[in-house]
Amino acid sequence: MNSKRPTVADILALKGRRQLTMLRVETLEEAEAAERARVDLLSVPPALLIPEFRDAAPSAFTFPGLDYGEYITAEDYLRAAFKALRAGGDAVYCAASLATIRRMRDEGIPVCGHVGLIPSRATWTGGFKAVGKTAQSALEIWRQTKALEEAGAFAAEIEVVPVNVAAAISERTSMFMISMGAGAGCDAQYLFATDVLGSNRGHYPRHAKIYRNFIAEYDRLQQERVAAFSEFVADVHAQNYPGPEHVVGIPRDELDRFLKELPGV
Repeated sequence: MNSKRPTVADILALKGRRQLTMLRVETLEEAEAAERARVDLLSVPPALLIPEFRDAAPSAFTFPGLDYGEYITAEDYLRAAFKALRAGGDAVYCAASLATIRRMRDEGIPVCGHVGLIPSRATWTGGFKAVGKTAQSALEIWRQTKALEEAGAFAAEIEVVPVNVAAAISERTSMFMISMGAGAGCDAQYLFATDVLGSNRGHYPRHAKIYRNFIAEYDRLQQERVAAFSEFVADVHAQNYPGPEHVVGIPRDELDRFLKELPGV
């Protein structure tokens, strides 16, 4: 892709031709870094789509996520989707019902659905673990994929599904399939920036690859904060702050005139 922002048609034209890259970013700094690193696709919270976002990431195809449970009716999703697109999104991620996805597609809104392990519905598939490890379970993912396709979604995230199952499904759907822990047989590879940067203090999923240790850097910076604050406290107690360079003076004659006007102490 060139510096021009791609369209849905451009994304679909790349299906099966090469692997695209995708990151979940939650700050403008992460978005800018992803742009400079030439990450193809971004997932973002809708709140990140402020005017400065496109200055930070002008060419990244961006999916604002309509988090399941924050919206109730199809009209709620439609309203949020149009708002996100007006703010600079290119398509929306949505794990709502097929009827809701169909409604959005009828209005021309590009939708990315979700199959496999769907965190908001993990209780139905046994919790936060791989799905599709039996023929029956794999066929259910295939049926979900075809249902999304028929509802009008142009893409789907496929999460924590066996590599061979995900590859077979990707080959048999026209949707652009985005792998999160589902192997290289799909059309894009998706990770969270927090995992890539090592800035997560909690659990790292099996599919995550950690490229940096930001937690160690954050801890170092926190130690530096404490040290700087402690030095400030010590300077105040020792009367080393403020010094002459930190304050504003007044000519002596003006000071004398001012003091003369004050009542006695």
